Amino acid sequence: MALYLYNTYSKKKEEFKPFETGKVRVYSCGPTVYSHPHIGNFRSFIAADILCRYLRYKGYEVTQIMNITDVGHLTTDDNLAPDEEGVDKIQLAAQSEKKTPKEITEFYANKFFELSKILNLYPASHYPKATEHIPEMVVITKRLLERGYAYETNGNIYYDISKFPDYGKLSGNTLENLKAGVRVGIKSEKKSPMDFALWKQDPKHLMQWDSPWGRGFPGWHLECSAMALKYLGEKIDIHTGGEDNIFPHHECEIAQSEAFTGSKVIKYWVHARHLLVDNQKMSKSLGNFYTVDDILKQGYHPMVLRYALMSSHYGQQLNFNMDLLKASKGALERLINFRRMLEDPIRVNGHPATAGRPTSNGVESLITNTKRRFEEAMDDDLNISAALGAIFDFTTEVNKTDISPGDAVLIKSALEDFDKVLGVLGVMQKKDSDEEIEKLVIERTLARKESNFKRSDEIRKYLEDKGIVLEDTPRGTKWHRGL
Repeated sequence: MALYLYNTYSKKKEEFKPFETGKVRVYSCGPTVYSHPHIGNFRSFIAADILCRYLRYKGYEVTQIMNITDVGHLTTDDNLAPDEEGVDKIQLAAQSEKKTPKEITEFYANKFFELSKILNLYPASHYPKATEHIPEMVVITKRLLERGYAYETNGNIYYDISKFPDYGKLSGNTLENLKAGVRVGIKSEKKSPMDFALWKQDPKHLMQWDSPWGRGFPGWHLECSAMALKYLGEKIDIHTGGEDNIFPHHECEIAQSEAFTGSKVIKYWVHARHLLVDNQKMSKSLGNFYTVDDILKQGYHPMVLRYALMSSHYGQQLNFNMDLLKASKGALERLINFRRMLEDPIRVNGHPATAGRPTSNGVESLITNTKRRFEEAMDDDLNISAALGAIFDFTTEVNKTDISPGDAVLIKSALEDFDKVLGVLGVMQKKDSDEEIEKLVIERTLARKESNFKRSDEIRKYLEDKGIVLEDTPRGTKWHRGL
């Protein structure tokens, strides 16, 4: 079956056909490392993760590059005209926290990597940093000057968007509309207020590098062109990012890369929509701004947050709230309990589910049908909701069926295949074993036999506070770690 993706550039779903058979090159816009990552950032990163996981599921060899922006990303403000530019976000953080820019970027880059691991993102092939690729940015800028796409004014280099007729095709912002929105009377050293910086000189900027035009620093848009071309070449299959990157960042990236190479570089543009909180834009001023740490500190398991952020289609706005987290926790517990059931020798025909061929009717057919539904959904522009629906229908049908040990083996294998895409179960497969817990469970059992219900309740409460779920069955008390 063919995979179809919505291409932001063409504004339609297109059949995915990589430049090279069997191989996919993906460039993903990564974090600007100046503060703690928020849940909106990770909604975009997880969307890219699901895409790359599914490409691997389909048998492709995937090379994913995710950049680390550690210079050049300027603050934006709705009150700024196109000609006006904000302050470097990293410099602001350094001044606020009384640290050097390098201390800021290293701390928050490490935080990003820590959270990526906690949320089970499949590691990218490489995480290049903008500050380590200044020479590549200088090379691109020099060629754009030579080819007439850029010009120098007072040591600053600007891209002349009037020389690139396709500017605006990704975002739908035509040059005429952009010019119409410019304030009257703006004085500028640019030829047009819409031209953007490739290289800037500012003696107040804390990060400076030598260049043919004097000491300065690169524009934000330039870094992605430099690193994408260096690590993936001039034919890149997919570029991912959040919808806030579409304009101006990705629009400018297209203009730079195509003017530099003389040809189209990116084949498919895939963007995740904004995350809302209680149907409002996430904002510190509204008091609805959540970092990843904010959610985890409330006691939610990282996989609950991952499930919540991936549970709706990447191309639709996700309304994040506590109800979503609770629903995600319930859904994930259902999957975990289903997997636990498959390892229960009492449930699985009275025998350990470790060997043998299936003996119950229809299990292989059920697995085949579920995989077909799962893949059809994912092939339809990564329709994760329908894919999850197929899995939960599968668990319902299995729970109605008497299964043999051999059935359980096949069912577990299918579940593991689905989780290669979802990435929510594999990190939770550690054996539930703890000597202290075992002793307390035995002590509680004895207390109940002796009608010492006060002590029995104390132990249950103590274990519940530690996230341990107890199940009293006719065959004794079982326990497992909750979410």
